[in-house]
Amino acid sequence: MPSISLTRHLIEEQRSGHVTPDLRLLLEVVARACKRISVAVGKGALGDVLGEAAAAGGGDSINVQGEAQKKLDVISNEILLEANAWGGHLAACASEEMEHSQQIPDAFPRGNYLLVFDPLDGSSNIDINASVGTIFSVLRCPEGVSAAQDHDFLQAGSTQVAAGYCLYGPSTMLVLTIGHGTHAFTLDREQGSFVLTTGHMRIPEQTREFAINMSNQRHWEAPTQAYVNDLLAGRDGPRGQDFNMRWVAAMVGDVHRILSRGGIFIYPWDRKDPSKPGKLRLMYEANPMAMLVEQAGGAATNGRTRILDIAPTSLHQRVPVFLGSKDEVETATRYHLQHDTSAA
Repeated sequence: MPSISLTRHLIEEQRSGHVTPDLRLLLEVVARACKRISVAVGKGALGDVLGEAAAAGGGDSINVQGEAQKKLDVISNEILLEANAWGGHLAACASEEMEHSQQIPDAFPRGNYLLVFDPLDGSSNIDINASVGTIFSVLRCPEGVSAAQDHDFLQAGSTQVAAGYCLYGPSTMLVLTIGHGTHAFTLDREQGSFVLTTGHMRIPEQTREFAINMSNQRHWEAPTQAYVNDLLAGRDGPRGQDFNMRWVAAMVGDVHRILSRGGIFIYPWDRKDPSKPGKLRLMYEANPMAMLVEQAGGAATNGRTRILDIAPTSLHQRVPVFLGSKDEVETATRYHLQHDTSAA
């Protein structure tokens, strides 16, 4: 059977009525941008892309999140902005690295979609040559809007028309959903194209593997503490079975493992910074990953509510995240809801 390229897959989806021509072209532009980022990541020290990005006035560059930017953060952001500026498929972009959304320049035609992205997830892994990735989400621009603003992006995750990520690991993989299953494409560097390698990915409903940063345990709220403690108790505890823990320190890597073999990924609220309702960003990370996971038969909540039902209130809103194997996410969510009921 001949290999199926990303382009062919999207054309077939267009013929089936699952994707519009403009959305198909937009996703191909994003894929080409990811290839360029993959090249930059692959060069590493040879391309002078490691280390902190310098601010214009000297010192380290700090993004809107208050985090020091890596050189590859800035390079990846610029690649995605430039690639999507002139195609005529977008009305505006929003990036985790920028305080506000950015409209398509007046010199180019504007389309009917909004693109949201985290240009390089897992920045702490860059300098140690571990997995990093790009996460993206596509929304429809509201009807009648000629110049999209930040508030036009504030749509629940359930309205996403496409979502995906590109994982820059031993191989470069693009994982994509347009609402009809989750599909994985591997970059064939000799051909220069993404090729379908796993169609209709399915997450096992049950698992004995979890991913969480245990160094924050003392800061978690009570139901998260109780849930993880029961996992750690293993076969002698209330769960009656042993669990393994894995932690890549890049959401893309952890979610890809879950899509490949199951598990639960957890980034809960903690008391280290009580003013923040979570660590991960709803628009740039939680929503696209939740769509991918649900399309693969998994589940995603903030510990209490389905992530895709959350109505965003700001472009950089943060949320707790529990996603992965359906039964385990439901169990973790039940711990939190039962705690709330008891407290009330």
